[in-house]
Amino acid sequence: MAKALINLKINDIPISVEEGTTILDAAKKLNIKIPTLCDHPDLSVAGNCRVCVVEVKGARYLQAACATPVAEGMEIFTNSQTVRQSRKHVIELLLSEHNADCTSCTRNGKCELQDLAAEYHIFDRIFLDLLDPENMIADISSPAIKKDISKCIHCQRCVRACEELQYVSALAVIGKGAEQHIGTFFDYPLNEVVCTNCGQCVLHCPTGALTERNYVEEVWDVINDPTKHVVVQTAPAVRVAIGEELGFSYGTRVTGKMVTALKRLGFDSVLDTDFTADLTILEEGTELLTRLKKVLVDKDPNVKIPMFTSCSPGWIKFMEHLYPDMLGNLSTCKSPQQMFGAVAKTYYAQKKGINSKDMIVVSVMPCTAKKYEAQRPEMRSSGYQDVDYVLTTRELATMIKQAGIDFMSLPESDYDPLMGESSGAGVIFGATGGVMEAALRTAYEIVTGREVPFKNLEITPVRGFDGIKEATIKIEGTKPEWSFLEGVELKVAVAHELANANKLVRAIKEGKLQYHFVEIMTCPGGCLGGGGQPYPISWDIRQMRAQGIYSEDENLPLRKSHDNPEVVQLYEEYLGQPNSHKAHELLHTHYFPRKRYLN
Repeated sequence: MAKALINLKINDIPISVEEGTTILDAAKKLNIKIPTLCDHPDLSVAGNCRVCVVEVKGARYLQAACATPVAEGMEIFTNSQTVRQSRKHVIELLLSEHNADCTSCTRNGKCELQDLAAEYHIFDRIFLDLLDPENMIADISSPAIKKDISKCIHCQRCVRACEELQYVSALAVIGKGAEQHIGTFFDYPLNEVVCTNCGQCVLHCPTGALTERNYVEEVWDVINDPTKHVVVQTAPAVRVAIGEELGFSYGTRVTGKMVTALKRLGFDSVLDTDFTADLTILEEGTELLTRLKKVLVDKDPNVKIPMFTSCSPGWIKFMEHLYPDMLGNLSTCKSPQQMFGAVAKTYYAQKKGINSKDMIVVSVMPCTAKKYEAQRPEMRSSGYQDVDYVLTTRELATMIKQAGIDFMSLPESDYDPLMGESSGAGVIFGATGGVMEAALRTAYEIVTGREVPFKNLEITPVRGFDGIKEATIKIEGTKPEWSFLEGVELKVAVAHELANANKLVRAIKEGKLQYHFVEIMTCPGGCLGGGGQPYPISWDIRQMRAQGIYSEDENLPLRKSHDNPEVVQLYEEYLGQPNSHKAHELLHTHYFPRKRYLN
Protein backbone atom coordinates (compact mmCIF):
# COMPACT_ATOMS: atom_id res chain seq x y z
CA MET A 1 0.00 0.00 0.00
CA ALA A 2 1.40 3.37 -1.06
CA LYS A 3 2.40 5.76 1.67
CA ALA A 4 0.74 9.17 1.98
CA LEU A 5 2.59 12.08 0.41
CA ILE A 6 3.84 14.89 2.63
CA ASN A 7 4.08 18.42 1.21
CA LEU A 8 6.80 20.73 2.50
CA LYS A 9 9.33 23.35 1.48
CA ILE A 10 13.10 23.21 1.72
CA ASN A 11 14.82 26.54 1.19
CA ASP A 12 11.50 27.79 -0.24
CA ILE A 13 11.43 25.00 -2.84
CA PRO A 14 8.21 22.92 -2.71
CA ILE A 15 8.55 19.13 -2.62
CA SER A 16 6.31 16.14 -1.94
CA VAL A 17 7.80 13.01 -0.38
CA GLU A 18 6.47 9.84 1.19
CA GLU A 19 5.46 9.84 4.83
CA GLY A 20 8.37 8.76 7.04
CA THR A 21 11.04 10.35 4.84
CA THR A 22 13.70 12.20 6.83
CA ILE A 23 14.59 15.81 6.16
CA LEU A 24 18.02 14.61 5.02
CA ASP A 25 16.56 12.29 2.38
CA ALA A 26 14.01 14.88 1.26
CA ALA A 27 16.84 17.38 0.72
CA LYS A 28 18.77 14.84 -1.34
CA LYS A 29 15.83 14.63 -3.74
CA LEU A 30 16.33 18.34 -4.40
CA ASN A 31 20.11 17.88 -4.71
CA ILE A 32 20.60 19.96 -1.57
CA LYS A 33 23.60 18.74 0.37
CA ILE A 34 23.30 18.59 4.14
CA PRO A 35 26.61 17.53 5.74
CA THR A 36 26.65 14.53 8.09
CA LEU A 37 29.22 12.47 9.93
CA CYS A 38 27.25 9.84 11.83
CA ASP A 39 24.80 9.05 9.04
CA HIS A 40 25.52 6.24 6.57
CA PRO A 41 23.14 4.55 4.11
CA ASP A 42 24.16 1.08 5.34
CA LEU A 43 23.36 1.82 8.96
CA SER A 44 20.50 2.75 11.28
CA VAL A 45 19.81 6.37 12.16
CA ALA A 46 21.82 7.65 15.12
CA GLY A 47 21.67 11.45 15.21
CA ASN A 48 24.91 11.61 17.19
CA CYS A 49 27.10 14.16 15.45
CA ARG A 50 24.61 17.05 15.05
CA VAL A 51 26.46 18.31 11.97
CA CYS A 52 23.30 17.89 9.92
CA VAL A 53 21.19 20.37 11.91
CA VAL A 54 18.64 22.46 10.00
CA GLU A 55 16.23 25.20 10.92
CA VAL A 56 12.53 24.29 10.95
CA LYS A 57 10.12 27.22 10.99
CA GLY A 58 8.28 27.33 14.30
CA ALA A 59 10.63 24.92 16.11
CA ARG A 60 12.44 26.16 19.23
CA TYR A 61 15.65 24.31 18.44
CA LEU A 62 17.60 23.23 15.38
CA GLN A 63 16.70 19.72 14.23
CA ALA A 64 18.97 16.85 13.18
CA ALA A 65 18.07 16.28 9.52
CA CYS A 66 19.09 12.60 9.56
CA ALA A 67 16.75 11.73 12.44
CA THR A 68 13.77 14.06 11.90
CA PRO A 69 10.90 12.88 9.68
CA VAL A 70 9.15 15.43 7.50
CA ALA A 71 5.70 16.75 8.42
CA GLU A 72 2.93 18.34 6.40
CA GLY A 73 3.54 22.02 5.72
CA MET A 74 7.07 22.01 7.14
CA GLU A 75 9.33 24.86 6.10
CA ILE A 76 12.99 23.99 6.38
CA PHE A 77 16.11 26.09 5.95
CA THR A 78 19.41 24.28 5.46
CA ASN A 79 21.67 27.27 4.93
CA SER A 80 20.61 30.03 7.33
CA GLN A 81 23.18 31.97 9.32
CA THR A 82 22.10 30.14 12.48
CA VAL A 83 22.52 26.76 10.80
CA ARG A 84 25.95 27.56 9.36
CA GLN A 85 27.22 28.93 12.67
CA SER A 86 25.90 25.93 14.58
CA ARG A 87 27.51 23.47 12.21
CA LYS A 88 30.79 25.35 12.42
CA HIS A 89 30.76 25.19 16.23
CA VAL A 90 29.96 21.45 16.16
CA ILE A 91 32.91 20.82 13.86
CA GLU A 92 35.15 22.99 16.06
CA LEU A 93 34.08 20.98 19.13
CA LEU A 94 34.81 17.71 17.35
CA LEU A 95 38.25 19.02 16.42
CA SER A 96 38.93 19.93 20.05
CA GLU A 97 38.95 16.19 20.87
CA HIS A 98 40.57 15.06 17.63
CA ASN A 99 44.21 14.34 16.95
CA ALA A 100 44.43 16.47 13.82
CA ASP A 101 47.95 15.44 12.84
CA CYS A 102 46.59 14.98 9.34
CA THR A 103 49.83 14.50 7.40
CA SER A 104 50.67 11.36 9.40
CA CYS A 105 47.18 9.89 8.97
CA THR A 106 46.35 7.36 6.25
CA ARG A 107 42.97 9.03 5.79
CA ASN A 108 44.60 12.37 4.93
CA GLY A 109 42.71 13.72 1.94
CA LYS A 110 39.89 11.19 2.42
CA CYS A 111 38.72 12.16 5.89
CA GLU A 112 35.14 13.39 6.19
CA LEU A 113 35.96 15.55 9.21
CA GLN A 114 38.90 17.11 7.37
CA ASP A 115 36.65 17.83 4.39
CA LEU A 116 34.08 19.57 6.59
CA ALA A 117 36.74 21.61 8.42
CA ALA A 118 38.01 22.85 5.06
CA GLU A 119 34.49 23.49 3.75
CA TYR A 120 33.63 25.63 6.78
CA HIS A 121 37.02 27.38 6.79
CA ILE A 122 38.07 26.16 10.22
CA PHE A 123 41.78 26.83 10.37
CA ASP A 124 42.30 27.52 14.07
CA ARG A 125 41.14 25.76 17.22
CA ILE A 126 39.01 28.18 19.20
CA PHE A 127 37.99 25.69 21.89
CA LEU A 128 40.25 24.27 24.57
CA ASP A 129 42.13 21.22 23.34
CA LEU A 130 40.41 18.33 25.14
CA LEU A 131 42.50 15.52 23.70
CA ASP A 132 43.59 13.11 26.45
CA PRO A 133 47.31 12.23 26.09
CA GLU A 134 46.54 8.72 27.37
CA ASN A 135 44.48 8.15 24.24
CA MET A 136 47.35 8.96 21.89
CA ILE A 137 48.68 5.38 21.81
CA ALA A 138 47.16 3.42 18.93
CA ASP A 139 46.22 -0.25 19.23
CA ILE A 140 48.24 -2.14 16.63
CA SER A 141 47.84 -5.57 18.22
CA SER A 142 45.78 -6.83 15.29
CA PRO A 143 47.61 -7.75 12.08
CA ALA A 144 44.60 -6.41 10.16
CA ILE A 145 43.20 -3.28 11.84
CA LYS A 146 44.70 -0.27 13.61
CA LYS A 147 42.53 1.48 16.22
CA ASP A 148 43.47 5.05 17.17
CA ILE A 149 40.85 6.57 19.47
CA SER A 150 42.67 9.92 19.43
CA LYS A 151 41.09 10.36 16.00
CA CYS A 152 37.63 9.15 17.05
CA ILE A 153 34.68 11.56 16.81
CA HIS A 154 32.14 9.28 18.58
CA CYS A 155 29.86 9.01 15.56
CA GLN A 156 29.42 5.30 16.37
CA ARG A 157 29.37 4.25 12.73
CA CYS A 158 31.90 1.52 13.56
CA VAL A 159 29.76 0.27 16.46
CA ARG A 160 26.65 0.08 14.30
CA ALA A 161 28.50 -1.60 11.41
CA CYS A 162 29.95 -4.24 13.74
CA GLU A 163 26.59 -4.91 15.40
CA GLU A 164 24.05 -4.40 12.63
CA LEU A 165 25.92 -5.74 9.61
CA GLN A 166 28.14 -8.33 11.25
CA TYR A 167 26.46 -9.47 14.51
CA VAL A 168 29.88 -9.33 16.21
CA SER A 169 29.78 -6.27 18.49
CA ALA A 170 33.54 -6.23 18.98
CA LEU A 171 33.23 -2.45 19.42
CA ALA A 172 30.89 -0.61 21.79
CA VAL A 173 30.40 2.69 23.59
CA ILE A 174 32.35 2.40 26.83
CA GLY A 175 32.10 4.63 29.93
CA LYS A 176 30.13 7.78 30.65
CA GLY A 177 30.60 11.53 30.45
CA ALA A 178 34.16 12.64 29.85
CA GLU A 179 35.31 9.01 30.05
CA GLN A 180 33.04 7.85 27.23
CA HIS A 181 34.85 6.32 24.25
CA ILE A 182 34.60 3.61 21.64
CA GLY A 183 36.28 0.51 22.98
CA THR A 184 36.29 -3.27 23.11
CA PHE A 185 35.26 -5.82 25.73
CA PHE A 186 37.03 -4.63 28.93
CA ASP A 187 39.12 -2.46 26.58
CA TYR A 188 41.20 -5.47 25.59
CA PRO A 189 43.42 -5.09 22.50
CA LEU A 190 41.71 -5.95 19.21
CA ASN A 191 43.60 -9.22 18.84
CA GLU A 192 42.14 -10.47 22.14
CA VAL A 193 38.43 -9.97 21.45
CA VAL A 194 35.86 -11.48 19.12
CA CYS A 195 36.88 -9.42 16.11
CA THR A 196 36.60 -11.10 12.72
CA ASN A 197 39.01 -8.56 11.15
CA CYS A 198 36.44 -7.91 8.41
CA GLY A 199 37.19 -4.18 8.29
CA GLN A 200 33.60 -2.99 7.94
CA CYS A 201 34.36 -0.70 10.89
CA VAL A 202 37.27 0.70 8.87
CA LEU A 203 35.18 1.14 5.73
CA HIS A 204 32.44 2.97 7.62
CA CYS A 205 34.68 5.15 9.86
CA PRO A 206 34.65 8.78 8.63
CA THR A 207 38.12 9.58 10.03
CA GLY A 208 41.40 7.78 10.70
CA ALA A 209 40.26 6.25 14.00
CA LEU A 210 40.06 2.83 12.35
CA THR A 211 42.32 1.95 9.43
CA GLU A 212 43.92 -1.16 7.98
CA ARG A 213 47.39 -2.13 9.18
CA ASN A 214 49.53 -0.68 6.44
CA TYR A 215 52.31 -2.75 4.87
CA VAL A 216 53.20 -0.50 1.93
CA GLU A 217 56.75 0.28 3.11
CA GLU A 218 57.50 -3.39 3.82
CA VAL A 219 56.42 -4.27 0.28
CA TRP A 220 58.55 -1.49 -1.20
CA ASP A 221 61.51 -2.88 0.77
CA VAL A 222 61.19 -6.40 -0.68
CA ILE A 223 60.61 -5.07 -4.21
CA ASN A 224 63.88 -3.18 -3.91
CA ASP A 225 65.76 -6.18 -2.48
CA PRO A 226 67.66 -7.79 -5.40
CA THR A 227 67.92 -11.10 -3.51
CA LYS A 228 64.13 -11.58 -3.47
CA HIS A 229 61.79 -12.75 -6.20
CA VAL A 230 58.54 -10.93 -5.43
CA VAL A 231 55.32 -12.44 -6.72
CA VAL A 232 52.05 -10.51 -6.54
CA GLN A 233 48.53 -11.94 -6.81
CA THR A 234 45.36 -9.87 -7.28
CA ALA A 235 41.89 -10.85 -6.08
CA PRO A 236 38.90 -10.64 -8.46
CA ALA A 237 37.14 -7.75 -6.68
CA VAL A 238 40.22 -5.50 -6.86
CA ARG A 239 39.97 -5.07 -10.63
CA VAL A 240 36.51 -3.47 -10.44
CA ALA A 241 37.35 -1.10 -7.56
CA ILE A 242 40.92 0.17 -7.78
CA GLY A 243 40.03 2.40 -10.71
CA GLU A 244 37.87 4.44 -8.33
CA GLU A 245 41.04 5.56 -6.55
CA LEU A 246 42.78 6.45 -9.79
CA GLY A 247 40.33 8.47 -11.87
CA PHE A 248 37.78 5.96 -13.18
CA SER A 249 34.08 5.76 -12.38
CA TYR A 250 32.64 3.24 -9.92
CA GLY A 251 32.82 -0.38 -11.01
CA THR A 252 35.04 0.16 -14.07
CA ARG A 253 37.02 -2.94 -15.03
CA VAL A 254 40.70 -2.00 -15.18
CA THR A 255 42.30 -5.46 -15.14
CA GLY A 256 44.84 -4.89 -17.92
CA LYS A 257 45.90 -1.45 -16.64
CA MET A 258 46.26 -2.84 -13.12
CA VAL A 259 48.57 -5.61 -14.39
CA THR A 260 50.71 -3.04 -16.24
CA ALA A 261 50.91 -0.87 -13.12
CA LEU A 262 52.04 -3.83 -11.01
CA LYS A 263 54.79 -4.63 -13.48
CA ARG A 264 55.96 -1.01 -13.47
CA LEU A 265 56.02 -1.02 -9.67
CA GLY A 266 58.72 -3.68 -9.91
CA PHE A 267 57.04 -6.97 -9.04
CA ASP A 268 58.93 -9.87 -10.60
CA SER A 269 55.82 -11.93 -11.40
CA VAL A 270 52.27 -10.61 -11.73
CA LEU A 271 49.77 -13.43 -11.26
CA ASP A 272 46.08 -13.86 -10.56
CA THR A 273 44.23 -15.10 -7.48
CA ASP A 274 41.48 -16.09 -9.92
CA PHE A 275 43.77 -18.98 -10.93
CA THR A 276 43.52 -20.43 -7.44
CA ALA A 277 39.82 -19.54 -7.31
CA ASP A 278 39.49 -22.02 -10.17
CA LEU A 279 41.70 -24.43 -8.23
CA THR A 280 39.47 -23.98 -5.18
CA ILE A 281 36.43 -25.03 -7.21
CA LEU A 282 38.10 -28.28 -8.23
CA GLU A 283 39.07 -29.04 -4.64
CA GLU A 284 35.88 -27.81 -2.98
CA GLY A 285 33.59 -29.33 -5.60
CA THR A 286 35.29 -32.71 -5.25
CA GLU A 287 35.05 -32.45 -1.46
CA LEU A 288 31.31 -31.72 -1.70
CA LEU A 289 30.66 -34.68 -4.01
CA THR A 290 32.73 -36.93 -1.75
CA ARG A 291 30.74 -35.82 1.30
CA LEU A 292 27.46 -36.43 -0.51
CA LYS A 293 28.54 -39.98 -1.38
CA LYS A 294 29.53 -40.69 2.22
CA VAL A 295 26.21 -39.36 3.49
CA LEU A 296 23.84 -40.73 0.85
CA VAL A 297 25.54 -44.06 0.07
CA ASP A 298 27.81 -44.95 2.99
CA LYS A 299 25.49 -43.44 5.63
CA ASP A 300 28.55 -42.17 7.49
CA PRO A 301 27.28 -40.30 10.58
CA ASN A 302 30.59 -38.48 11.03
CA VAL A 303 30.33 -36.55 7.75
CA LYS A 304 28.70 -33.15 8.08
CA ILE A 305 26.15 -31.74 5.65
CA PRO A 306 25.60 -28.99 4.63
CA MET A 307 29.15 -28.16 3.66
CA PHE A 308 30.01 -24.50 4.15
CA THR A 309 32.44 -22.67 1.87
CA SER A 310 35.70 -21.58 3.50
CA CYS A 311 37.00 -18.78 1.25
CA SER A 312 36.16 -15.88 3.57
CA PRO A 313 38.52 -15.59 6.59
CA GLY A 314 36.19 -13.30 8.54
CA TRP A 315 33.47 -15.96 8.25
CA ILE A 316 35.89 -18.66 9.40
CA LYS A 317 36.80 -16.70 12.52
CA PHE A 318 33.11 -16.00 13.18
CA MET A 319 32.43 -19.75 13.14
CA GLU A 320 35.44 -20.50 15.33
CA HIS A 321 34.11 -18.11 17.98
CA LEU A 322 30.34 -18.51 17.80
CA TYR A 323 29.68 -21.96 16.35
CA PRO A 324 32.68 -24.15 17.22
CA ASP A 325 30.43 -27.22 17.32
CA MET A 326 29.77 -26.76 13.58
CA LEU A 327 33.37 -26.44 12.38
CA GLY A 328 33.04 -29.90 10.84
CA ASN A 329 30.63 -28.38 8.32
CA LEU A 330 33.34 -26.08 6.96
CA SER A 331 35.10 -27.17 3.81
CA THR A 332 38.70 -28.03 4.59
CA CYS A 333 39.83 -26.05 1.54
CA LYS A 334 42.00 -23.03 2.14
CA SER A 335 40.98 -19.75 0.58
CA PRO A 336 42.26 -18.94 -2.93
CA GLN A 337 44.76 -16.49 -1.39
CA GLN A 338 46.33 -19.18 0.76
CA MET A 339 46.22 -21.85 -1.94
CA PHE A 340 48.08 -19.41 -4.15
CA GLY A 341 50.85 -18.86 -1.61
CA ALA A 342 51.30 -22.58 -1.01
CA VAL A 343 51.42 -23.40 -4.74
CA ALA A 344 53.64 -20.40 -5.58
CA LYS A 345 56.31 -21.37 -3.06
CA THR A 346 56.34 -25.02 -4.18
CA TYR A 347 55.17 -25.76 -7.73
CA TYR A 348 55.78 -22.29 -9.20
CA ALA A 349 59.15 -21.93 -7.48
CA GLN A 350 60.29 -25.32 -8.82
CA LYS A 351 59.12 -24.55 -12.36
CA LYS A 352 60.93 -21.19 -12.32
CA GLY A 353 64.06 -22.48 -10.57
CA ILE A 354 63.61 -20.16 -7.59
CA ASN A 355 64.57 -21.09 -4.05
CA SER A 356 61.40 -20.86 -1.93
CA LYS A 357 63.25 -19.01 0.83
CA ASP A 358 64.01 -16.23 -1.65
CA MET A 359 60.40 -15.86 -2.80
CA ILE A 360 58.06 -13.24 -1.36
CA VAL A 361 54.33 -13.56 -2.05
CA VAL A 362 52.31 -10.34 -1.88
CA SER A 363 48.52 -10.36 -2.13
CA VAL A 364 46.33 -7.47 -3.21
CA MET A 365 42.95 -8.03 -1.60
CA PRO A 366 39.66 -6.19 -1.09
CA CYS A 367 39.77 -7.50 2.45
CA THR A 368 41.45 -6.63 5.75
CA ALA A 369 40.79 -10.10 7.20
CA LYS A 370 43.20 -11.53 4.62
CA LYS A 371 46.02 -9.81 6.53
CA TYR A 372 45.08 -11.85 9.57
CA GLU A 373 44.57 -15.03 7.56
CA ALA A 374 48.07 -14.83 6.05
CA GLN A 375 49.60 -14.86 9.53
CA ARG A 376 47.61 -17.82 10.87
CA PRO A 377 50.16 -20.43 12.01
CA GLU A 378 48.59 -23.23 9.95
CA MET A 379 49.14 -21.30 6.70
CA ARG A 380 52.70 -22.54 6.21
CA SER A 381 52.31 -25.70 4.17
CA SER A 382 55.08 -24.61 1.76
CA GLY A 383 57.56 -24.76 4.63
CA TYR A 384 57.49 -20.97 4.89
CA GLN A 385 54.76 -18.43 5.54
CA ASP A 386 52.78 -19.02 2.37
CA VAL A 387 51.68 -15.38 1.91
CA ASP A 388 54.11 -12.80 3.25
CA TYR A 389 52.24 -9.48 2.89
CA VAL A 390 48.66 -8.51 2.16
CA LEU A 391 47.80 -5.10 0.72
CA THR A 392 44.28 -3.74 0.44
CA THR A 393 42.96 -2.20 -2.75
CA ARG A 394 43.54 1.18 -1.11
CA GLU A 395 47.18 0.38 -0.31
CA LEU A 396 47.93 -0.66 -3.90
CA ALA A 397 46.41 2.60 -5.11
CA THR A 398 48.74 4.44 -2.72
CA MET A 399 51.77 2.65 -4.19
CA ILE A 400 50.70 3.49 -7.74
CA LYS A 401 50.36 7.17 -6.78
CA GLN A 402 53.72 7.10 -4.97
CA ALA A 403 55.37 5.75 -8.09
CA GLY A 404 54.01 8.64 -10.15
CA ILE A 405 52.18 6.32 -12.55
CA ASP A 406 49.46 7.90 -14.69
CA PHE A 407 47.08 4.98 -14.33
CA MET A 408 44.44 6.24 -16.78
CA SER A 409 46.91 6.40 -19.66
CA LEU A 410 48.46 2.96 -19.09
CA PRO A 411 48.32 0.31 -21.83
CA GLU A 412 46.80 -3.03 -20.92
CA SER A 413 48.87 -6.13 -20.16
CA ASP A 414 48.18 -9.79 -19.51
CA TYR A 415 49.03 -11.66 -16.35
CA ASP A 416 52.22 -13.70 -16.47
CA PRO A 417 51.85 -17.38 -17.41
CA LEU A 418 51.72 -20.50 -15.25
CA MET A 419 49.49 -19.08 -12.49
CA GLY A 420 47.94 -16.19 -14.37
CA GLU A 421 45.23 -17.92 -16.41
CA SER A 422 41.70 -17.87 -15.04
CA SER A 423 38.09 -18.46 -15.98
CA GLY A 424 35.00 -16.34 -15.54
CA ALA A 425 34.06 -18.68 -12.71
CA GLY A 426 37.16 -17.51 -10.84
CA VAL A 427 36.30 -13.85 -11.45
CA ILE A 428 32.79 -14.08 -9.99
CA PHE A 429 34.25 -15.14 -6.63
CA GLY A 430 34.28 -11.37 -6.01
CA ALA A 431 30.49 -11.11 -5.74
CA THR A 432 28.14 -12.75 -3.26
CA GLY A 433 26.89 -16.00 -4.78
CA GLY A 434 29.91 -16.22 -7.06
CA VAL A 435 31.60 -19.14 -5.31
CA MET A 436 28.33 -21.07 -5.36
CA GLU A 437 27.74 -20.32 -9.03
CA ALA A 438 31.30 -21.30 -9.96
CA ALA A 439 31.03 -24.54 -7.96
CA LEU A 440 27.72 -25.51 -9.54
CA ARG A 441 29.04 -24.86 -13.06
CA THR A 442 31.76 -27.44 -12.41
CA ALA A 443 30.05 -29.95 -10.09
CA TYR A 444 26.98 -30.33 -12.31
CA GLU A 445 29.16 -30.98 -15.36
CA ILE A 446 31.34 -33.48 -13.50
CA VAL A 447 28.26 -35.45 -12.43
CA THR A 448 26.22 -35.27 -15.65
CA GLY A 449 28.67 -34.46 -18.42
CA ARG A 450 26.45 -31.52 -19.37
CA GLU A 451 26.53 -27.82 -18.63
CA VAL A 452 24.45 -26.55 -15.74
CA PRO A 453 20.90 -25.91 -17.07
CA PHE A 454 20.91 -22.11 -16.90
CA LYS A 455 21.07 -19.77 -19.88
CA ASN A 456 24.61 -18.61 -20.63
CA LEU A 457 25.81 -20.39 -17.44
CA GLU A 458 24.26 -17.62 -15.34
CA ILE A 459 22.77 -19.19 -12.21
CA THR A 460 20.52 -16.24 -11.46
CA PRO A 461 18.90 -17.55 -8.23
CA VAL A 462 22.20 -17.15 -6.36
CA ARG A 463 22.94 -13.68 -7.77
CA GLY A 464 21.85 -10.35 -6.32
CA PHE A 465 22.00 -8.61 -2.97
CA ASP A 466 19.24 -10.36 -1.03
CA GLY A 467 20.74 -11.18 2.37
CA ILE A 468 19.93 -14.89 2.07
CA LYS A 469 19.31 -16.61 -1.27
CA GLU A 470 18.24 -20.19 -1.99
CA ALA A 471 18.24 -22.44 -5.05
CA THR A 472 17.35 -26.04 -5.85
CA ILE A 473 18.85 -27.87 -8.81
CA LYS A 474 17.52 -31.31 -9.74
CA ILE A 475 20.26 -33.65 -10.91
CA GLU A 476 19.19 -35.84 -13.83
CA GLY A 477 21.05 -37.98 -16.34
CA THR A 478 24.09 -38.67 -14.19
CA LYS A 479 27.19 -40.52 -15.29
CA PRO A 480 27.31 -44.14 -14.02
CA GLU A 481 29.83 -43.37 -11.25
CA TRP A 482 27.50 -40.68 -9.90
CA SER A 483 24.25 -42.62 -10.21
CA PHE A 484 23.57 -42.24 -6.49
CA LEU A 485 22.81 -38.56 -7.20
CA GLU A 486 20.21 -39.36 -9.89
CA GLY A 487 17.04 -37.43 -9.10
CA VAL A 488 18.56 -35.67 -6.08
CA GLU A 489 17.37 -32.11 -5.60
CA LEU A 490 20.56 -30.31 -4.63
CA LYS A 491 19.61 -27.57 -2.20
CA VAL A 492 21.97 -24.63 -1.81
CA ALA A 493 21.96 -21.31 0.03
CA VAL A 494 24.00 -18.12 -0.12
CA ALA A 495 24.38 -15.43 2.55
CA HIS A 496 26.43 -12.25 2.83
CA GLU A 497 26.98 -10.06 5.90
CA LEU A 498 27.63 -12.01 9.09
CA ALA A 499 24.29 -10.92 10.57
CA ASN A 500 22.58 -12.81 7.73
CA ALA A 501 25.03 -15.69 8.10
CA ASN A 502 24.15 -15.95 11.77
CA LYS A 503 20.43 -16.21 10.99
CA LEU A 504 21.09 -18.90 8.39
CA VAL A 505 23.48 -20.97 10.52
CA ARG A 506 21.16 -20.80 13.52
CA ALA A 507 18.22 -22.02 11.42
CA ILE A 508 20.34 -24.89 10.06
CA LYS A 509 21.55 -25.80 13.53
CA GLU A 510 17.99 -25.86 14.87
CA GLY A 511 16.86 -28.08 11.99
CA LYS A 512 14.54 -25.42 10.51
CA LEU A 513 16.41 -25.32 7.19
CA GLN A 514 18.21 -28.09 5.31
CA TYR A 515 20.75 -27.69 2.52
CA HIS A 516 23.59 -29.61 0.90
CA PHE A 517 25.92 -26.69 0.22
CA VAL A 518 26.08 -23.17 1.67
CA GLU A 519 28.18 -20.17 0.62
CA ILE A 520 28.90 -17.44 3.17
CA MET A 521 30.69 -14.16 2.48
CA THR A 522 31.55 -11.90 5.41
CA CYS A 523 31.00 -8.50 3.83
CA PRO A 524 27.93 -6.82 2.31
CA GLY A 525 27.79 -7.76 -1.36
CA GLY A 526 30.71 -10.16 -0.94
CA CYS A 527 34.34 -9.25 -1.58
CA LEU A 528 33.37 -6.32 -3.80
CA GLY A 529 32.17 -4.65 -0.57
CA GLY A 530 35.19 -5.76 1.46
CA GLY A 531 36.76 -3.73 4.24
CA GLY A 532 39.84 -2.97 2.12
CA GLN A 533 37.96 -1.44 -0.80
CA PRO A 534 37.96 2.29 -1.69
CA TYR A 535 35.89 4.86 0.18
CA PRO A 536 33.00 5.65 0.08
CA ILE A 537 30.67 2.64 0.01
CA SER A 538 26.96 2.26 -0.69
CA TRP A 539 24.66 -0.30 -2.27
CA ASP A 540 24.72 1.64 -5.54
CA ILE A 541 28.52 1.41 -5.62
CA ARG A 542 28.43 -2.31 -4.77
CA GLN A 543 25.97 -2.84 -7.62
CA MET A 544 28.24 -1.12 -10.13
CA ARG A 545 31.18 -3.24 -8.99
CA ALA A 546 29.05 -6.39 -9.32
CA GLN A 547 28.14 -5.41 -12.87
CA GLY A 548 31.86 -5.07 -13.63
CA ILE A 549 32.60 -8.52 -12.24
CA TYR A 550 29.81 -10.23 -14.18
CA SER A 551 30.80 -8.34 -17.33
CA GLU A 552 34.35 -9.68 -17.06
CA ASP A 553 32.98 -13.21 -16.64
CA GLU A 554 30.82 -12.85 -19.77
CA ASN A 555 33.76 -11.62 -21.86
CA LEU A 556 36.35 -14.22 -20.92
CA PRO A 557 36.95 -17.16 -23.31
CA LEU A 558 36.86 -19.61 -20.36
CA ARG A 559 33.75 -19.64 -18.14
CA LYS A 560 34.26 -22.83 -16.09
CA SER A 561 37.01 -23.58 -13.59
CA HIS A 562 37.71 -27.12 -14.80
CA ASP A 563 38.48 -25.77 -18.29
CA ASN A 564 41.41 -23.68 -17.04
CA PRO A 565 44.43 -25.22 -18.85
CA GLU A 566 46.91 -24.02 -16.22
CA VAL A 567 44.89 -25.70 -13.46
CA VAL A 568 44.77 -28.90 -15.54
CA GLN A 569 48.55 -28.62 -15.97
CA LEU A 570 49.05 -28.17 -12.22
CA TYR A 571 47.21 -31.42 -11.51
CA GLU A 572 48.99 -33.32 -14.28
CA GLU A 573 52.47 -32.19 -13.27
CA TYR A 574 52.24 -31.80 -9.49
CA LEU A 575 49.04 -32.53 -7.57
CA GLY A 576 47.78 -35.65 -9.35
CA GLN A 577 44.05 -35.15 -8.93
CA PRO A 578 41.64 -33.10 -6.82
CA ASN A 579 41.66 -34.06 -3.13
CA SER A 580 44.80 -36.17 -3.58
CA HIS A 581 47.21 -36.61 -0.68
CA LYS A 582 49.48 -33.93 -2.17
CA ALA A 583 46.53 -31.59 -2.65
CA HIS A 584 45.47 -32.06 0.96
CA GLU A 585 48.97 -31.30 2.20
CA LEU A 586 49.11 -27.98 0.33
CA LEU A 587 45.54 -26.82 -0.19
CA HIS A 588 43.53 -28.00 2.81
CA THR A 589 43.55 -27.31 6.53
CA HIS A 590 41.36 -27.57 9.62
CA TYR A 591 39.91 -24.86 11.81
CA PHE A 592 39.79 -24.74 15.58
CA PRO A 593 37.40 -23.43 18.24
CA ARG A 594 38.25 -20.13 19.89
CA LYS A 595 37.05 -18.75 23.19
CA ARG A 596 33.91 -16.67 22.99
CA TYR A 597 35.61 -13.51 24.28
CA LEU A 598 39.32 -14.08 23.83
CA ASN A 599 41.48 -15.60 21.11
